[in-house]
Amino acid sequence: MKKFSHNIITASLGAAIALGGFHLINNLEKEETTKKPIVVSEQPKIQLSKASVSSAKAMPTFESAAEQTVNSVVHIKTIATQQGSHQQYDPFQEFFFGRPQNLPKHEVSGSGSGVIISEDGYIATNNHVVEGATKIEVTLNDKKTYNGTIIGTDPTTDLALIKIEEKNLPAIYYGNSDDVNIGEWVLAVGNPFNLTSTVTAGIVSAKGRNINILKEDYAIESFIQTDAAVNPGNSGGALVNQNGELIGINTAIASNTGSYTGYSFAVPVNMVKKIMGDLAKHGTVQRALLGVQIREINQDLAEKNDISNLEGIYISKVMNESSAEDGGLQEGDIIRSLNGVKVKSPSELQEKIGQYRPGDVVNVEYERDGETKNASLTLKNKLGTTESIAKEILFLGAKIGKVSSKEKKNLGINGGVKIDEIKNGKLLQQGVKKGFIITKVNHKEIKSPDQLIATLKSLKGGVLIEGIYPSGAKAYYGFGI
Repeated sequence: MKKFSHNIITASLGAAIALGGFHLINNLEKEETTKKPIVVSEQPKIQLSKASVSSAKAMPTFESAAEQTVNSVVHIKTIATQQGSHQQYDPFQEFFFGRPQNLPKHEVSGSGSGVIISEDGYIATNNHVVEGATKIEVTLNDKKTYNGTIIGTDPTTDLALIKIEEKNLPAIYYGNSDDVNIGEWVLAVGNPFNLTSTVTAGIVSAKGRNINILKEDYAIESFIQTDAAVNPGNSGGALVNQNGELIGINTAIASNTGSYTGYSFAVPVNMVKKIMGDLAKHGTVQRALLGVQIREINQDLAEKNDISNLEGIYISKVMNESSAEDGGLQEGDIIRSLNGVKVKSPSELQEKIGQYRPGDVVNVEYERDGETKNASLTLKNKLGTTESIAKEILFLGAKIGKVSSKEKKNLGINGGVKIDEIKNGKLLQQGVKKGFIITKVNHKEIKSPDQLIATLKSLKGGVLIEGIYPSGAKAYYGFGI
């Protein structure tokens, strides 16, 4: 994909919380056009037809769509506490006296937009709008103000779910981003300045855009690109179709200045629906994985591997014990479609897989040695199971299970929770090994997986885990939440 030569800037206001800055343009250059007479020569004569008014396609009207959506878009103001100094960096001060310790804390504010997705107060926005916030204030289009609570965030898609305590709110209607077409007219709705919601119009310029703005593991970037004007403070606002249905959450702009210059990007609503559902139910995203490393098919790869059709995704590696391996996929296979929907790029495939949960079954059409094949795959989570993972267990990065009666007797313990599998997470970072049995958390006895989850939910700050290995060796591990 051709890379932008300019910066990608998230469309939100504020220091620290926002990813991009806000620049005011004070001086506008006026371009003067000199009119010249039009000279029409006598020869050759050209016959001109009269323009037919009825043949010209009328511009679409957005009044109905705007009326349906402006009250569903809110202003979000955030306060975060940061440690540091407002003073200018002084290298001589640091050389002679060292860096100052215990720098004072100060508050920074930021703002953005959000979209009401349920009548009982759930609001979708961007992760970067609320990231690190210690206080959230939500203002509706009718000027009513509420305190907001973060329900969950997903940095891998830059989405977040917050909630206010209110009923009978004007929730937006979901559309279907799979039905969005390039060239289709859309509206961008935001509430950037705590005034009232604003509306701009444009068309869909592209789909499945990966602009490399998210630097998280397992990040999914498959944006809807539009030329609707989206400026700082519009992050988390709505992208809607002519029916007033939500088709995306505005997330980023491409700009050299921090202001809109023709490119804006939105997370597709089908992804938004899935992420919001996960955050509301589990507090974290239930990410399903195929378990493959993939590449876009370019001309060089096609010539090297004798690939005639460049539309599709090349599998460069299949992970052990993954969904793909279980389904028979191999290195060198070319994925052509998922559940009957063609996928032409890695970002499109990641978006489609990202709409499913562990345990879901998908049909993959792929090509091997010029022959079309199909595989039915049961998707797994990053721990290699098909189960939903509690936020606290995902944080630990471990699959946990019960301790058998025999193990309890041999080790002389009354309860505990056993680490059956361990992946990337807090436990692995601390050096915990598979088979370790957690017996206490912060000196409180743990006797079941449910009790471990409940205990971790109640904690903030430092965590001390005590336990024992099958060999009888006792161990202690500490980390922060």
